[in-house]
Amino acid sequence: MAKKRVLVTGSSRGIGRAIALRLATDGWDVAVHFNEKAQAAEEVIQLLGERAAGVYEANLADVKQAKKLVSRVVKDGPLHAVVNNAGIYVTMDFAGCADAAFDAAFNRCMTVNFESPAWIVREASKHFISHGGGAVVNVCSRVGHRGEPGAAFYSASKAALLNLTKALSVEQAKQNVRHFAIAPGWVNTAMAREGMGDREPEILAGIPLGRMASPEDCAAAVSFLVKDEAAYMSGNVIDINGASYLR
Repeated sequence: MAKKRVLVTGSSRGIGRAIALRLATDGWDVAVHFNEKAQAAEEVIQLLGERAAGVYEANLADVKQAKKLVSRVVKDGPLHAVVNNAGIYVTMDFAGCADAAFDAAFNRCMTVNFESPAWIVREASKHFISHGGGAVVNVCSRVGHRGEPGAAFYSASKAALLNLTKALSVEQAKQNVRHFAIAPGWVNTAMAREGMGDREPEILAGIPLGRMASPEDCAAAVSFLVKDEAAYMSGNVIDINGASYLR
């Protein structure tokens, strides 16, 4: 394919790392984003080799940093796709927690999982429109469809991102900016294992395919969505959950 550049947020580990490596294999030049894990990001850069297209630090809990991220990336070269992968999983007792904890969980979860990604999409969209088009893939979650007890704000933030994807797919279609989302269930990452605690047998029992997704399963879906073969698609949400939730 013609030389193309993609920004993958949260690409120092987990799903984002797998997406970065898969897209590099597909021929994309990959801009790596991280927050705190500089060493892990550098390891990804080394694995990308000649496909590495810059490394960018930004704390997406700070909207000001999110707003500037895309401009920093495009300053180093044109951008043709963005994968909004960075996110946090927040658990809480909605009615039982203290007010301060409620406010903190709401602000952090909605900022990292929705507000900052929305700004990244906005800035990337402006760039894409001025350069003839582009693609956005938002990494959402199964719980954005069905909710999850004990994780109300996480569920709400992912539902918001799913609906932003659908709305913009219509709004920006004539400008050749395509919007997609993937909605994984449980994925075998460090963040997921922190969230599941000792519930793994229960979780696996609820997945008909009998295993959690791998980060590479998610990367394969993203790989397809950003290819030219998907040029007539937009607004699609690909569920990656082992048949554990059907809609």
